Order: sequence, then structure tokens, then C-alpha cells
Amino acid sequence: MTDQNSSDRDSRHKSRMERKKAVVDAAIAAATDTRGLLLVNTGNGKGKSSAAFGVLARALGHGMQAGVVQFVKGRSDTGEEAFFRRQPEVSWHVMGDGFTWDTQDRSADMASARAGWEQARSFLRDPAIGLVVLDELNIVLKYAYLDVQEVIADLQARPPLQHVIITGRGAPEALVEAADTVTDMGVIKHAFKAGIAAQPGVEF
Repeated sequence: MTDQNSSDRDSRHKSRMERKKAVVDAAIAAATDTRGLLLVNTGNGKGKSSAAFGVLARALGHGMQAGVVQFVKGRSDTGEEAFFRRQPEVSWHVMGDGFTWDTQDRSADMASARAGWEQARSFLRDPAIGLVVLDELNIVLKYAYLDVQEVIADLQARPPLQHVIITGRGAPEALVEAADTVTDMGVIKHAFKAGIAAQPGVEF
């Protein structure tokens, strides 16, 4: 490539970035509202809960208090729980009895979901809690263990600056509509499909 071609390319790149910066700066300037956000991580891909716990770490870095309620999941040997339980700013509650294909008991699952939601409500009513993570709540709503309209009403009544992250496959449309940010995580490949077992530090 000649020096002239390189110079022309650099000039075009600079021009594009100047236009892009103007667009980005205008969007940032227009975003003036500040309030608690409702985020939903859904989809069939890996990483919905992992992303939520990444935000939890971020919130703690900013000195926020946080509450976590895990629906459906019953195991208490995960790396994230072991780590976050050591943080005094986090109140962590595992409220599930295990995945639905293991429990095979709708009545018990519904009772666990109700108990989990009562714990969630206590967080949603506390303005000192800056972030609430409701892990696998989407599964509970998908199976109608809780009423989605009741859940949305409680979410909308929370303190104005409190953020909430909800995870799990199959987020109901009503929750998607109520949310501020929704991420649908797709799957391209997963090691489990190749016969590789779940491993600590990556899967749990």
C-alpha cells in the first residue's frame, strides 16, 4: 500500500469516527433520565445468570447494597454464592428445590416460588437495597407458579432508584414489555452437547 493510499484511508477513517462521535455524543446528551432499571436476561443461551452476577459485582464496586433470590435452583455449592456470601453488602437466598424435572412436584414448586417471592418483596420494598437479582424468576413465571401481573405490580411499586435483574428462559411477554432492557441470549455451541460435564468455575 502506498503512502498516499494509507493517508487516504486514515483520512476516511477519521471522518467516519468524527461523524460517529457526533451521533454518540448527541445520544448521551439526550439521555437525561435517571431511575431504577428493570433488566431481563432471557433466551436459550448460556450466561443469563452469569451476566446478572457480573452486574452484581459492578454494583458492589459502587458501594451498593444488594439482594439475591434464586428461584428453582436448589444447589448451594456454586462459586458465585460462595463468593458473594462473603460480601456483607449482599443478602443471598436460595429458595428453590431444584429443577422442575428433578422435583416433579408442582405443588411443592409453587410453594417454593411463593416463599421466594415473599423474600423478593422484602427487597423490593427496601430503598436501602440498590440492586435486586431475581435469578430464574422467568422459569417460575413460565410455569405459572406465580401470577405475572402480581409480580409486575410489585416490581413497578419498588423504590424509584432500585435496579432489578431477572434471569431465566422463556420470559413472558408482559414482563418483556414492562422491562427497560431485555437481552435474549442465543446459543451457537455448548460444551454439554459434546458430552462435556458441567465444571466448577465455569458452569457453577
